[in-house]
Order: sequence, then structure tokens, then C-alpha cells
Amino acid sequence: MNKLYPNAAAALDGLLKDGLLIACGGFGLCGIPERLLGAVQASGVKDLTFASNNAGIDNEGIGKLLRTRQVKKMIASYVGENKEFERQYLAGELEVEFCPQGTLAERMRAGGAGIPGFYTKTGVGTLVAEGKEAKEFYGEEFILERGIFADLALVKAWKADTTGNVIFRKTARNFNVPAATCGKVCVVEVEEIVQPGELNPDCIHLPGVYVQRLILGAPYDKKIEFRTTRSTDVG
Repeated sequence: MNKLYPNAAAALDGLLKDGLLIACGGFGLCGIPERLLGAVQASGVKDLTFASNNAGIDNEGIGKLLRTRQVKKMIASYVGENKEFERQYLAGELEVEFCPQGTLAERMRAGGAGIPGFYTKTGVGTLVAEGKEAKEFYGEEFILERGIFADLALVKAWKADTTGNVIFRKTARNFNVPAATCGKVCVVEVEEIVQPGELNPDCIHLPGVYVQRLILGAPYDKKIEFRTTRSTDVG
């Protein structure tokens, strides 16, 4: 099975349609599948739901799709750096399901493992628990969270072989692994592609069985979500 595609548009050909639930890796601007998100934007599909740690920033990451009004709903943990997200949410133009970060990761992992739901103490007694089933275990209250079963997973990695075995580098590992496993189809963009056997089997973070399509996305720019500087003057 050939998993290698020439570019992001080719890799997403036949997979995109209105109303999809897409699981997206990344944390801030670290490890986001920017080539694939760009191809989603260019396709013009709309009414999308994204499950992602955050919505990027204005015009970066999922933020690009917010600008073009292609996102209907966000399932996310942190959205503090995205002014367009804030504007759409406060105007009632964007549906938002806030989810604690650890819970979101576990919801993705559960979906990838075929687990429809799990109970957790996180969020008990807060707005997060509203409308959710509660159950008592060992004298304590837990709430039911549902696994995420995405139509499509978009992932960014460091290195892969042509069979789809994937290695992530440092912080870019973040939400990419659970996002990859919970999608019916997983498309990965990487910085480097090697031949089978060149990767150390003990270093594989995502086995090729989870990956259906693969592209080489390099070269990449090092984007910074929020830059803080100070003067170098000492006197």
C-alpha cells in the first residue's frame, strides 16, 4: 500500500466534505499540521468541528480556518491567543465545547482504543460537569466523558518511514499521538521521510498501522505564538 502523497491537497483528496469532525494535533504553534490545515482551508469545506488543544492564533493553525468561517464548532482546552476565536464566540457565531486538557487527551485516546466513554473527577462541581451524567464510585462523584471518534485526523511529526511509522520530536509530540489514533483516517505531514528499517523500532511513537496517508511538508519556519522581548541596554 502506497502511503506517500506528493502534497497536502493530494493527501486529502476524497477525504474532505462539509460537516466533518477533525482531530488535530498541536500545542499552540508547536507540532501543528500546517500544510494539511492549509489544504483544508483551500478546499473550501465548511461547518467543520475541530477537536484540538487550541485554535492556533489569528491566521495560523486552525485560526486560518476561523478567519474563513469554515469552523462551526471547537472542542478545545485553551484559546487565549486567538482574537478572532474570541470575537466569534462572544458574537454567538462559533459553538465551543471547553474541555480540560487532560480530559481532552484521554477522550482522544479512548476513541482510538474503541472506548465510548469513561468517568473522571476532573470538572466535578464546575461548568464542565453541566449536562453530563454523574456517578458515585468509592464514595466520590465522577462525571462521564465521551470518547472522541473523529472522521479525520491531521498530524505533524518529525520523521517517518514510507510505511507510516512515525517519530515525534520533543514538545511536538503533544496531542499528535492521541489525535492520530482517534481518526477513521489519519494523514501525517513530516519533516523527513526515510526508507523502512532506517528508524529504530524502539523509538517509534506512532506505528504505521494508524497512518493511511503521508506527505513531506518541509521546509518549515519556526513560528512563535507569543513573543516577549526586553531591552539589552544595561545602563
